[in-house]
Amino acid sequence: MASEETRAVDTRTAMSPTERDTPAPVGASETTTLEKGPARAWATRLVVAGIVLSAVNLRPAITSLGALLEEVRDGLGMSGSVAGLLTSVPPLCFAVFGVMAPRLARRFGPAAVVCAGMAAIFTGLLIRPYAGGTAGFLAASALALMGIAVSNVLMPVIVKRWFPDRVGSMTGLYSMVLALGTSLPAAVTVPMTHALGGNWKLGLAVWAVLAAAAVVPWIPLVREGRERSVPAARSAQAPAKAQAPTQTQAQTPASVSARAAEEQPPLRITRSRTAWALAVFFGLQATAAYITMGWMPQIFRDAGVSAGTAGLLLAVTMVMGVPLAFVIPRIATRLPHQGPIVLVLGVCGLAGYAGLYLAPAAGAWAWALLLGIANCAFPLALTMVGMRARSGPGVAQLSAFAQSTGYLISIPGPLLVGVLYQHSGGWGLPIALMAALMVPQMVVGVLAGRDRTVEEEAAAR
Repeated sequence: MASEETRAVDTRTAMSPTERDTPAPVGASETTTLEKGPARAWATRLVVAGIVLSAVNLRPAITSLGALLEEVRDGLGMSGSVAGLLTSVPPLCFAVFGVMAPRLARRFGPAAVVCAGMAAIFTGLLIRPYAGGTAGFLAASALALMGIAVSNVLMPVIVKRWFPDRVGSMTGLYSMVLALGTSLPAAVTVPMTHALGGNWKLGLAVWAVLAAAAVVPWIPLVREGRERSVPAARSAQAPAKAQAPTQTQAQTPASVSARAAEEQPPLRITRSRTAWALAVFFGLQATAAYITMGWMPQIFRDAGVSAGTAGLLLAVTMVMGVPLAFVIPRIATRLPHQGPIVLVLGVCGLAGYAGLYLAPAAGAWAWALLLGIANCAFPLALTMVGMRARSGPGVAQLSAFAQSTGYLISIPGPLLVGVLYQHSGGWGLPIALMAALMVPQMVVGVLAGRDRTVEEEAAAR
């Protein structure tokens, strides 16, 4: 049975802006009262805090490891191939565990699943440096990444449910904080490790404190949801007359369209060429992102750049997503075709890879900036997911398909880079692979950016 929180937000989503701003009539349900009263305001502040703290925890497990990858390899006796496997674990976990998120959310509620996800991140980050050996390190990393995977999928769901009239601004806030949470560990992990006596285990484990803080805001929301589940169940079992909506609610176009969308059968998403193009685009941009997060500091260090500077360079690459996460979606939604943006990002990526090949140390800051721009294909992909489907259920289905398929596609990339690096003894072949993958990313991105919807394509075939 759905929680009171879910029914309240669904009711709010189905209302028009005029209805949401109109005071609740006498005899309105408890759900409507809670939405507009102090309880709703209190819960909303908690949700905002939870979103911010959760977003900042969705990447430190990855970028903090990239900054100390050489120390971890030496400390655990990892080969280059095993280190490549380690950099492939994030997309693998995102593909496997991310698929489970919608089902878990239906069973326990999104807030409860995100709370459990933050707890998993805390536990994994705390124990992985001390798990003993490569296998234990990988297992603990997988636990943390499982928490990231389910939270990553459900953050947009929570934003949509709690802020249906502020999706753009809240998504911008979420994306900005996520970019900060990506760049901050890359910048400070190495100097912080030095300040802690050069102990790489402590330098990695300290990020568990941030994850522990992210658990706190969700606990009252989970408890509140459980307390309201009994009244919600009783309300659902009430006579049909008591459950009948008011005349205004029953006849609003928004409520009618929302009910119609819920009653539509699931799309045959695999029949849509745009869905496949978007999934491949998502997978290739994820490949580039995880290769960058996992290997770029090592590329700079092998070129003679110090460990601290290499971490700062990765931070520069990641922090480019802070301003561009606001700019790119705004531009994309104003264009009928997002192909030009795809091409600009792709050209920046090719230029960055060329610089890494020709003069990795001399132009390090320029290459970091260019690759940071190229990595902003991620917010573009999320924006196109929302634009390529007409209905809310269509967006959810397209998002699940594109992300799960895309993360599966991205798994071999970081591993292959590690194998090429170990067997070639240099970065020439790995960088050539990165540049080569950028070409099909640009092609499928242009196809995914065409002005059409997956509903139209699925119905036409």
